[in-house]
Amino acid sequence: MTTATPPFSWRGIILPAYLPTLLFSLGEGALIPVIPVVATERGASLALAGLIAAMLMVGELVGDLPAGWLVARIGERNAMIGAALLAVIGVLVALASPTTAALGIGVFLLGLATAVFGLARHAFLTSYVPERVRARALSTLAGVFRAGWAIGPFVAAGIIAFAGSSEPVFWVLVASCFAVVVVLVLLPDPERVFGAARLAREASAVDVGARDGADVTTAGRAAADASSHGVFRAIVTHRGVLARIGTGVGLLAAIRASRTMILPLWAVSIGVPPEQAALVIGVSATIDFALFYVSGQVMDRFGRLWSAIPGIVGLAAGHLVLAFTHDVPAAVAWFTAVAVLFGIANGLSSGVILTLGADLAPKANPAPFLGAYRTIADAGQAVAPLVVAGVTSLVSIMAAAAAMGVVGLLGAAALLRWVPRYAPRRRR
Repeated sequence: MTTATPPFSWRGIILPAYLPTLLFSLGEGALIPVIPVVATERGASLALAGLIAAMLMVGELVGDLPAGWLVARIGERNAMIGAALLAVIGVLVALASPTTAALGIGVFLLGLATAVFGLARHAFLTSYVPERVRARALSTLAGVFRAGWAIGPFVAAGIIAFAGSSEPVFWVLVASCFAVVVVLVLLPDPERVFGAARLAREASAVDVGARDGADVTTAGRAAADASSHGVFRAIVTHRGVLARIGTGVGLLAAIRASRTMILPLWAVSIGVPPEQAALVIGVSATIDFALFYVSGQVMDRFGRLWSAIPGIVGLAAGHLVLAFTHDVPAAVAWFTAVAVLFGIANGLSSGVILTLGADLAPKANPAPFLGAYRTIADAGQAVAPLVVAGVTSLVSIMAAAAAMGVVGLLGAAALLRWVPRYAPRRRR
């Protein structure tokens, strides 16, 4: 006998999943642009300011594996509350001492909190959302995250204009995190109300035990002890899919990260005025955000590859076009066209990394697997800016664009080869 769970409701996940995501990402979106500014105000060189800003990604990368263990142990809601409080601690550390070291430690702690918060949302939706609407739910999650990042800088700009200083922006993240905690504490626990994680896992374990002829009590105990398996066992158990699809996902994350770095660098390189470059990049980001739900519809209706392949190929094509148009007379027009292409391609693949992770994760205990899976994606995202910077320094920005274009094509080949094997589209 299985434990019944209530039917899926979109309204049922708006408050527990999307509202905390919007609040947390709004605080991050306000803070991240001012981190280099605060670092330079504290005496950091340009290179050191960049390193301090990069500590966010370092913290996120380091935190992915422990986050998988933590979410499996304490549950999604408790993990999100803990992550919000850890982010507040990071801000307080950064403000407690006016040094670059304190700022770097605070940003690193924020990266750890981001890893836990992101994995908890991912695991919650993986457990609760049925497969028929999974892509739409996860692409909407990605869209909500992008909305927060889009709103945050405007909030930061208003505060800086009013206060005349960048450091008060840190309190936006504090306020956002406390709002997250209030929302999660006041709302009923979605794991109990919807059977989002605990009930689904227990039911899954009982079903498996019944099919295999095992004692039902033994199966239930296996579900209760699932969190003890840990991320390292998940890595060993699922090493094949992590090495194969994980490679494609890591390369997709890498070329996504590359586009955010290469566009402003390209604008500087070809002499685009800052205000014009900001407008072009803003239009690209708007197109990207506008397509997040379209991506989910495409994935749910036609399959994951119909979103992933156009997205990664479009990003790769844009990089290759840049590589060959740097010195042409219409370089600015090509730059604008590629920025629009980047917005379309990234928007069409919105949520695909989250969705593939949910498809592949064990339904009884997804968090440890997702911790390993997200580590690979975040590694690609962290390495790409280093590759762009290194190749640009050693050769040229054209060579960097070409190299990342090739990376994108390799990622498309990996996804095209392995997604049909490990995450085939099921008939509904």
